[in-house]
Amino acid sequence: MKTFQRGMIAGLMILAASCDQNSQQSTPNTITEVGIKTLHNQSVNLESELAGRVTGSMTSEVRPQVDGIILKRLFTEGDEVKAGQVLYQIDPSSYQASYDQAVAQLKNARALVKSSQLKAERYAALVKENGVSRQDADDAQATYQQNVASVDQYRAAVESARINLNYTQIKAPIGGRIGISSVTPGALVTASQTTALATIRDLDPIYVDLTESSVQLLKLKRQQASLQQDTDAVPVTVKLEDGTLYNHPGRLELTEVSVDEATGTVTLRALFPNLQHELLPGMYVRASVVNGVKSDAILAPQQGITRNAKGNATALVVDKENKVESREVVADRVIGNKWLISSGLNSGDKLIVEGTGKVQAGMSVKAVEVTSDDKAVTSEGK
Repeated sequence: MKTFQRGMIAGLMILAASCDQNSQQSTPNTITEVGIKTLHNQSVNLESELAGRVTGSMTSEVRPQVDGIILKRLFTEGDEVKAGQVLYQIDPSSYQASYDQAVAQLKNARALVKSSQLKAERYAALVKENGVSRQDADDAQATYQQNVASVDQYRAAVESARINLNYTQIKAPIGGRIGISSVTPGALVTASQTTALATIRDLDPIYVDLTESSVQLLKLKRQQASLQQDTDAVPVTVKLEDGTLYNHPGRLELTEVSVDEATGTVTLRALFPNLQHELLPGMYVRASVVNGVKSDAILAPQQGITRNAKGNATALVVDKENKVESREVVADRVIGNKWLISSGLNSGDKLIVEGTGKVQAGMSVKAVEVTSDDKAVTSEGK
């Protein structure tokens, strides 16, 4: 009985081995087909996208320089005003009186100068004939000099009174659009008050202050040095809060000379034309700063770039022997629907963009070129 069982088991094992051999012989050797994209050097504009706030190119708070009652407000809130335009009229009566008094005192001082001058000259002649004492002559000359000094003193008083009288007309220090008035006729204002009467902002041209990390700024400067620049001016475009593009491009004016220690950021200032006053101070915008043109850029479709367990970017390429090769790459930024590759891929490489999940390094594959529309020519730094 045991002999029979051993024979049956041996027969089954032989039968199974025979079926497995037949199955392997009947399975053909197939080669996996993958879609590839042949990479080429191309020219691309590199840009950095930054957040920013609009600020007036010139801002001035209108404040009184003398005390008094506001008699008139001589502008319409929200209108354009010109530099030197009278905005408020303070009651000038007391300042006019002070000015008139100073003028009268100046006239009196001038009259005394004339009288004392004649007396000093007369005493100077008489002292030679012993008609008056030397002391009297000296006193007459000193009185004359004092009266001359008094004229200068009263002249300065007249000028001070005239300035204060002129300050009763509060004028616009700069041209621009004036905001809401904080006072009305009848209000008492003082030269030392902290509240501005109104604020004037020059809206054309206008600034956009952008913030960028100091680390990114260093990278940007190195990048600009290595890229082609058509002009020394750095173009800047902005998108408004509703996502629409502002139609008038600006230019980068300056970079702040210090880093904010609290945030580690640097402020960049761009200047924009603003004839229609579409940009208003305080408005939030997104700006694109053109870094330059990279003439030999390698752009890889995003579906061909993956991440390994360490988080590094990797790509699968087909080599000359139609075998899959795995590479680590450096993907700098997104440009449209592609990655800008700074290292790891070269012109002429066949990047696998379809079927990456079916293959692995070392496998032989059949590469089929994938046709796609290459429209990505501008980058936005992330």
